[in-house]
Amino acid sequence: MINVPDKVSLDGLEEKWSAAWEERGVYRFDDSVPAEAIYSIDTPPPTVSGSLHIGHVFSYAHADIIARYQRMQGREVFYPVGWDDNGVPTERRVQNYFSVRCDPSLNYEPNLIPDTESKELRPVSRANFIELCEQLTQLDEQVYELLWRRIGLSVDWSLTYTTVGTRSRQVSQAAFLDLLEKGEIYQSSSPTLWDVDFQTAVAQAELEDRPVAGKYHRIRFGLPDGGELEIETSRPELLPACVGLVVHPDDRRYQSLIGKEALTPLFGAPVKVIAHPLADPEKGTGAAMVCTFGDLTDVTWWREGQLPLRVIMGRDGRLLENIVFGSEEFPSVNPERANGFYAEIARRRSVAARERIAELLTESGDLLGTPTAVQHAVKFYEKGDRPLEVVASRQWFLRLLPHRDAFLARGKELEWLPSHMQVRYENWVSGLNADWNLSRQRFFGIPIPLWYPVDQGGDIDYERPIVPRREDLPVDPLSQAPGGFDEGQRGVPGGFVADPDVMDTWATSSLSPQLAGGWLDNPSRYAKVFPMDLRPQGQEIIRTWLFYTMVRSELGFNDLPFKRALISGFVLDPDRKKMSKSKGNVVTPMPLVERFGADALRYWAAGGRPGVDTAADEGQMKIGRRLAIKIANATKFVLGTLDRTGSTGTPAVVHPVDAGFLMVLDEALRDATVKLERNDYTGALETIEQCFWEFCDDYLELVKVRAYGDPVGTDLPLVSFSEDGRASALATLRSASELLLRALAPYQPFVTEEAWSWFHQDSIHRNAWPQPGEGPRALGLSVSADEPEEPNYASIEVFRAAQSVLAEVRKVKSEHKVSPKAPVDKLVVSAPVDRLKAIGDALSDLSAAGVIREVELSEVDDATTIGVEIGQG
Repeated sequence: MINVPDKVSLDGLEEKWSAAWEERGVYRFDDSVPAEAIYSIDTPPPTVSGSLHIGHVFSYAHADIIARYQRMQGREVFYPVGWDDNGVPTERRVQNYFSVRCDPSLNYEPNLIPDTESKELRPVSRANFIELCEQLTQLDEQVYELLWRRIGLSVDWSLTYTTVGTRSRQVSQAAFLDLLEKGEIYQSSSPTLWDVDFQTAVAQAELEDRPVAGKYHRIRFGLPDGGELEIETSRPELLPACVGLVVHPDDRRYQSLIGKEALTPLFGAPVKVIAHPLADPEKGTGAAMVCTFGDLTDVTWWREGQLPLRVIMGRDGRLLENIVFGSEEFPSVNPERANGFYAEIARRRSVAARERIAELLTESGDLLGTPTAVQHAVKFYEKGDRPLEVVASRQWFLRLLPHRDAFLARGKELEWLPSHMQVRYENWVSGLNADWNLSRQRFFGIPIPLWYPVDQGGDIDYERPIVPRREDLPVDPLSQAPGGFDEGQRGVPGGFVADPDVMDTWATSSLSPQLAGGWLDNPSRYAKVFPMDLRPQGQEIIRTWLFYTMVRSELGFNDLPFKRALISGFVLDPDRKKMSKSKGNVVTPMPLVERFGADALRYWAAGGRPGVDTAADEGQMKIGRRLAIKIANATKFVLGTLDRTGSTGTPAVVHPVDAGFLMVLDEALRDATVKLERNDYTGALETIEQCFWEFCDDYLELVKVRAYGDPVGTDLPLVSFSEDGRASALATLRSASELLLRALAPYQPFVTEEAWSWFHQDSIHRNAWPQPGEGPRALGLSVSADEPEEPNYASIEVFRAAQSVLAEVRKVKSEHKVSPKAPVDKLVVSAPVDRLKAIGDALSDLSAAGVIREVELSEVDDATTIGVEIGQG
C-alpha cells in the first residue's frame, strides 16, 4: 500500500513520531535476550540545574546515532536515561529560585509556601529544603525530557533513573559500605579544601585554577640574636596562623638558621625555621612562612615538619573570634599587644583582613617597601565564586593513591575515541596527590549511612561507626535511629549521633552502570549489560565522571565499567568562542529545534567528530533541513512514480544504468558500515549523503522518463523503452529508496520514519541496517567476482559515464543561460573507447534526461575525461 500525503511537510513530525514510538514501545529494551545480543550504553545523566544547552544535544546525538545503528544491526540496545539531580548545583538553584537557605536547626513547616520574589534568603528546615529540591528537580526533569524527546533520543524511558532517588540511595550506600568493609574507605580529621560559600569540602577533581590579582608583601621576622629574616607572602592576614618559616635545604643564605626560632611581627609568636625541598630559592627572598593553612603546600610543610596547629580561619571564610594569644595554642612574647592586633582583624573576611594587617605592618615598620602587584593562580571550587580556604575537618576518603598503577592499567584496556584522550586520563591519574574526599557538608544528597556511639561521658566514638544492615538500605541517619536504639537516645550519653554529611555527587554518578543496569534490583539484567559497551561523555569530565567510574568499578567490581569511551569536543558559539553563561553566548537548543527541526539539529551534530570542537553553525543546520526536505520529496516522487504506473517493480534489473547505481549504492553502504563499526558516524554520514544526492540529482533524472514509460516526444529518436527497462527502473527506485532511508534513519529519524510510513506499516527503526550486497542481490545482480551472473561491477562505469555526460550538458546549458529542459540538437562526446561503450549503454536515458536529439561519439586515445560539445535547438 502506498499512501503519500498531498503536501509533504516537516512540521509536527517530532511530536507525532516521539508519541508513536513511545506508544508502540519501539525502543523498549527486551530483558530476555542473551548477553551476546545486547549493546549497552552508559548514558550521561545531565545535571538538573535549570536548562540544557546546545552542547548537550551535540554529544547526546552522537550516542543516539550509534544506538540506532546498533539496533538496526540486530542488537538489543540497552539505552537508559538518567537525571543528575544530586549535589551543589541543585541546592544553589533551589536557593536562588525559592529565595531560601537551609537551617538544620529549624523544625519542619507543613505546607511551606516560599516567597520567590524575596531578595532575602528565608531560613527553612532541612526537611523543607529537601522537599523544595525534589519539587524543582521534577519540574526541570520534565523540561529536559521534552527536549530529549523532541530531538529523537531513542532511549527506553522505562529505564529512567535519578541520582538521588530511592534506588540511587540504596546502590550508593551499599557500595559505600562494601568499600568500607574492604578498608578502601576511611575517615580522617585533616586539613581540607573548603568552599566558604557552599560550606562544604571539595575534592581534587572539582578544583580549577583561576588567575587572581594579588600583592606580594615583604615582611620582616625578628631573630633571637637581633637579626632579621625577610619573607614574601600574598596572604599577610594569615600571619597569626604562622607556625614556621621554610627554606630550601641547599640555600646557603639560610643554612645557619635551620632549626632556630624567629618571632612573628605584630604577634610575637616563636616559630621554627625548617628546611624542605619544595621551598623555592628563586621565589621572593627564598624563605616563606608556613601557616595553618594558606594552601596545600602549607599542609605538606606543616605535616612533614611536625609543626603545631594554629587555626584562625572559620568555615564561613571569616577569621575566628576566640583566638587568645598567650594561650598554649597561641604563644606570644607579648600577649597583650598580640591580642590587640588580632582584635583588628577578627571576624573579617580574607580580603578585608589582608588590607588591615598590611596597614598594621606598615605602622609597625615590619612591612618593607611597597607591596608588588602580581597575577597568580588560585584554587577555586569549579562551581564557586571565591578562592578556597584550607580548614581542618572530619571527612570520609576513598583510597586512590595506593591504586594508581591499577587505574593506569585499566585506562590502557579501554578503547578511547579519539585515542589521544587517553593521555588526559593518564596525566590526571599520574598527577593525583590526595585520596578522594567523598563526603560533603550539604543537605540534598545521599546520606553517609552511618551513626556513631556516644559514650557515657558524652564523647562521640568515631572509631566504631554503627553500620546498618544491607536489607535496611537506604537509610537517613539524621531522621532514623540505628538498630537497637530509639530516637530518644539521639545525641545523649550512651546513645548515638548520625553522621551529618552526604556523599559527593560523583560518588553516586560514578555508579551509573550499577544504577542503570540493576546491580541490586535486577542482577540477571546487570550480568548481561555490565561492563557497558559504550560511555559517551564530554572531555571536561574525564577527571571526574570517567575517572571516578573507573575507580568504583576497579575497587568494587574488579572490572572495566565500559569497553570504549566516546569523548565529545566542545561546542563553540558561532564566532568559535567557548560558550559560557558569564559571557552570555550560550546557545539554547529548543528555539533551534523549532526553527530548523530536530533532524536538522542532529545533522549539524553528526558533523562533529569525537574530540573535535564544533561551532554552533546555523548554516549546517539549514543544510540539514534541506536534506530532510529532499528525503521527503524524493521518496514522494519515487512512490508517486510507482503508484502512477500501477506497479512496484519486479525483482529483476536488466538495465545497466540501474545496475550501475545499485552497485554504487552498495559500495557506499559497505563503506558507511565499516565506518560506523568504528564509531565514525561523521564519515559514514558523508558517504551516505553523497550517494543520496547522486540518487536525487543524477539517477532520478536519468531514469524518470523510462520509469514513467512515456516517450518525451517523437523528435528524440534515441529514446526507446521496453517493458523490461521500465520494470527495471521501478524496481531499482524502490530498492534504492528503501536502502537510503534505512541508512539515513540513525541521523534523521523523524523524516525517515515519516517517509517510511507512506509505504510500510512497521517502524523503520526496527528494520535492518542495509547489509552488504542486499540491494543488488535482491534484484538478481552479482556483487562479487565469485558470482558469474551479469551484470556485475562493470555496470558502475555505465552509471559513472552517464553522470559525467549529464553534468557536462547541464554545465553548458547553465553557461548559455538556457533552461535545463531546453532541447539539444546534437551532442558530441569525446572519450576513450571503453568509456564510449559505457556511454552507449546509457544513451537512451541520457538523451531523455538531457533532451538530446542526436549524439555523436568520438573516440580519442589520450582523453582522461569526457569532452562534450552541444548545439542548441
